[in-house]
Amino acid sequence: MPTIKDIDELIPEAMRAKDTVRLTVLRSLKAAFVNESIALKKTGGEPLTDAEALAVIRRLGKQRKDSIEQFRKGSREELAKAEEAELAVLDAFLPTQLSEEEIRKIAQVKKETLGISDKTKIGQLIGAVMKETKGCADGALVKKVVEGVFQ
Repeated sequence: MPTIKDIDELIPEAMRAKDTVRLTVLRSLKAAFVNESIALKKTGGEPLTDAEALAVIRRLGKQRKDSIEQFRKGSREELAKAEEAELAVLDAFLPTQLSEEEIRKIAQVKKETLGISDKTKIGQLIGAVMKETKGCADGALVKKVVEGVFQ
């Protein structure tokens, strides 16, 4: 996971390349890391842990996705494309996401392991799969796949 120091090294590269989208995202990411450090009361320049940094990047990505959706609803395609470009830069910092098929395999194994046979315990299965795929799968996709396992 990138640290503030890593981002400080990437900012001049983006400036030299005149990549304004990347530069904007890097600056906002640095600000978000600093804000998160303050919110978590980190002292003495203590860096964020990988999990905390990942949570910040995911939160920024989710904000971009929401913005894209809202811009499309408002027929503002040019703004949606700008947000998509920023989202692509953020996605480069995230670990690769699991495919639906990989999540389905994990869900089926967990279903058998936990002995879940009825749909009333779907929440328990979703929780187990989320724990297993921590950081590598979107929660909405996990929910959709787990619901599909019961059908």
